[in-house]
Formats: sequence, structure tokens, C-alpha cells
Amino acid sequence: MLHQPLPRIRWKILFQPWQEMDRWLFILPLGLTFLGGIMIRSVELNHGWTDWWQHWLTGAVGIALALAIARWRYDHLLRWRWWIYGITNLSLLAVMFIGRAELGAQRWISIAGFNLQPSEFAKLGIIITIAALLHERPASTIPAVLKTLAITAVPWALVFLEPNLGTSLVFGAITLGMLYWGQANPGWLLLLLSPPLSAILFNISVPLWLGWVLFLGTIAWFTLPWPRSGALAAVTVNLVAGELGHVLWGILKPYQKSRLILFLNPDSDPLGGGYHLIQSRIAVGAGEMWGRGLYKGTQTQLNFIPEQHTDFIFTAIGEELGFIGCVLVLLAFWLICLRLVIVAQNAKDAFGSLIAIGVLSMVIFQVLVNIGMTIGLSPVTGIPLPWLSYGRSALLMNFLAIGLVESVANHRQRMKL
Repeated sequence: MLHQPLPRIRWKILFQPWQEMDRWLFILPLGLTFLGGIMIRSVELNHGWTDWWQHWLTGAVGIALALAIARWRYDHLLRWRWWIYGITNLSLLAVMFIGRAELGAQRWISIAGFNLQPSEFAKLGIIITIAALLHERPASTIPAVLKTLAITAVPWALVFLEPNLGTSLVFGAITLGMLYWGQANPGWLLLLLSPPLSAILFNISVPLWLGWVLFLGTIAWFTLPWPRSGALAAVTVNLVAGELGHVLWGILKPYQKSRLILFLNPDSDPLGGGYHLIQSRIAVGAGEMWGRGLYKGTQTQLNFIPEQHTDFIFTAIGEELGFIGCVLVLLAFWLICLRLVIVAQNAKDAFGSLIAIGVLSMVIFQVLVNIGMTIGLSPVTGIPLPWLSYGRSALLMNFLAIGLVESVANHRQRMKL
């Protein structure tokens, strides 16, 4: 009886380096990765592919890396931020010269048989860089915001030129989310987003567009340091953006226009660009409340939906696990986002807090766009669903991001009541 407490002491010592980790933030991505492997195997069952166990193997490597990073002090990255920024840009440049082209884009570098996608890891690189910038100088001034945007513009442009529109949009979401958390005025962020919105509104309704431009002028008057010139500049830029958007829309060919607006009416091209969206919508609807069951989905098993083990994995969940399965997946993502916010609020410094918000912005944007794409609420962009879609680079990057946030949680100062 005297020796019974000893095993407990040993276990406590063994897990001591991770005792302050956010357990739910680790368990939930682990569960989603496991579910992702099951769903990938379901869509591959009749084709003899082996991506499902590669998904689990990559996840296991990612878990090990996340645990290792969680032990390491994240604030050491402040000394290496420019090295990280430089390596991020060099890796994106390398894609242009030695990258492998696939599906009309040059995004991958082959290393010992492993297809590495630098743009995925660039997401984490830009999160660390922006967090370091805003840690030293908050975005409460216009020069600080412009400096952040200028530094972000370089990797963003390299990703956009691959071309990789989906990841470039993720960069934008990360930047805006971190600027907001870094004390940027919300009115400034709205003004940053206004030109493309003006271009869209001009082609929808001119009166609505004019009201929007006047509203932006008012926002600029009350939020910018120079009210008159700022309001005049905001109105001018958005007037030009509206007209320029109209001109560019007229230059586009019919098939290019259809790609941008096809999600609004995919039935207009059921055998072409609308095929993915129509079949995905059918699959999600066919699942009804409880789903058809694993390996029993008609759309899934008969391979009606292309790329369903990557970008359209949510359709397999909808058909085979039904509405309940979809709700549980959404609940898991909601809890992950909640834990990220809690870590950000309790971080010991602004650097750690901004890292958590950067990861939060990345996860929220990817989840909303991917699921919106599968149910017909947004265009097809090729953004994977975190931890569920097959993609080794994306899966590794997501676990590295979680490991970094766990390091923030693990090294926060303990609060004594």
C-alpha cells in the first residue's frame, strides 16, 4: 500500500512539461484528423487509394511536432522573426523556378518524394511576422498599419502569382484579424476592404453603390487623422474602384464571368463549372438527419463529386453522417475557435496573444469558405477544410499552428486567486 502513490508521481513528472496546455485545443483537432481519415477511406473505398492512412500518418507526425513545440518557449521566435520572414519568401520564390505544376498552378516542390507546398507553411510564417511587428508597435497608428500591409504584401503577391487565389485570400483574412486585435481602428479596416466591395456594388445597383461611397466618406471623416483629405480620398478611391470594376467586368470573357458568379446559379452550367456545386448540394441533402451510413453514400461511393477527399470532404460527411454529423463537426470547430480566443485573452504578452488570433483568423476563414463552397454559398476556391481534408502540407501546418498556440498557453503566467 505504501508504494501505490509512486506511479501517480511518475506520471505527473512525465506530463509536467505540458501541464498548462489547453487540452481541448489539442483533443479536438486530433479527433477531426481521425474522422478525416475515416471519411477519406470512405470516398477511396472503390478506387484502391491509400490516402486515408497517409492522412493519419501525417497527423501522427504533426501531433509529435505540436507536442515538441508546446514545450518550447514561443517568445524565442521574436529573435528569429526576420529569418522566418526571409525563409518564407525564399520558399515561395523557389516554387516559381523549381516548383512542380499541377492542375494549372505551380505550387509544389518535390523533396525526397514528398510534395511540399510552401504556400501552406507561409500562412504560419506570416502569422509569426505580423505578431512580432504588432508586438513591438501596435496598429493604433496609420504608419504601423501601412508597415504591416507592406510587409505582408510580398508573400501575398508571390502566392497570388502561383496562381493560388484561395491561399492569398487566407493571407488577407489573417492580416485583417491580427490588425483588429492589434488595436487598429475598425473603420480603417473597413476602408481597406471597401474598393473591391465598391466594384461589386457598382455592378449590382448604382444607387446602393453611391450610398455605400457616402457611408465610407463619413467613416473616413470620423476615423482618419486628417478628416477632410481622408474623406475625399476614401470617396475618390471608391468612385474609381466602382468604375474600374465595371470596366474590368466588361473585359472579362463570358466563361470567366461565369466562374465568379456560377455559385449563385450552378444549374446554368450543370455539366461544366456548376457540376461540382450541384453534385455537392445533392450529396449533402441526401444525408438528411442521420446520414446514409459510412461507405453507403451514393454520391460518395460512385465518385460523382471530383476532389471529394480534399476540397469537398464535407460533402461526404453530409451524405454519410447526415445533419447530425455536420452539426457535430461545426461544433468541434466552434470549440476550437473558442479555445483559441481564451488562449489569446490569457496570454502573457501581446506576441502570444496575436499568434493565437492569427491562427483563429486562419481557421475561421478556411472553415467558412470551404463549407460555404460545398453547400453553394460561395465560389469554388480550393481551400481545404482544416484537419479533415487530405493534404499533407496543410495538415502539418495546422498542427504546427496548434503547437505554437499550445506553447502560448503552456507558458502563460499562472493566475493566483
